Amino acid sequence: MKPKGMVLFHGAGGNKDHRVLKLIEDTVEIPVLRKNFDYRNIGDRRPPPRIPKLVDEVNQECVAFAKKLGVSTSSLLVGGRSMGGRAASMAAARGLNIRGLVLLSYPLHPVKKPEKLRVEHFPNIKKPCLFISGDRDPFGSPTTFAKYLQLIEAPVTMEWLEGQNHDPKDTGLVVAKLQDWILSLR
Repeated sequence: MKPKGMVLFHGAGGNKDHRVLKLIEDTVEIPVLRKNFDYRNIGDRRPPPRIPKLVDEVNQECVAFAKKLGVSTSSLLVGGRSMGGRAASMAAARGLNIRGLVLLSYPLHPVKKPEKLRVEHFPNIKKPCLFISGDRDPFGSPTTFAKYLQLIEAPVTMEWLEGQNHDPKDTGLVVAKLQDWILSLR
């Protein structure tokens, strides 16, 4: 089934107007909702709340967007950059019924703390996943990703951007890889 829409969230230090999120909205052929987490709407100087609150927001926004489009959440792609993708993946692992996950620069662990993995929910992800990261991202190396993506019991596509960091500069390549993946879901 072709996805009917996509909901994207920003990273901890960003907002819905990040250049890659805007380019995705402008380029893909399905409706896209770029969404700020509530703490960004209150004031950009506030730190993000704990992840369970963000997961709740992902659930609420997906249900509302699906209703607006007149579809079920099971036809939506959900994800985002860094922390936004992490919250979306946790929502899916906790039962949010979606079409698939779009995880851009997923923060597999904090910078310089590879022992503090953020993968405990991976075995509960049952929907197709697209991960796109720079191969120099300090939040997770290709070797570490290869080891832990095996925990996901759904189809996983991992796309590496050569020579790129946590905020890849080649946004066009990110969008091209996303579009190819969306077409593969049909």
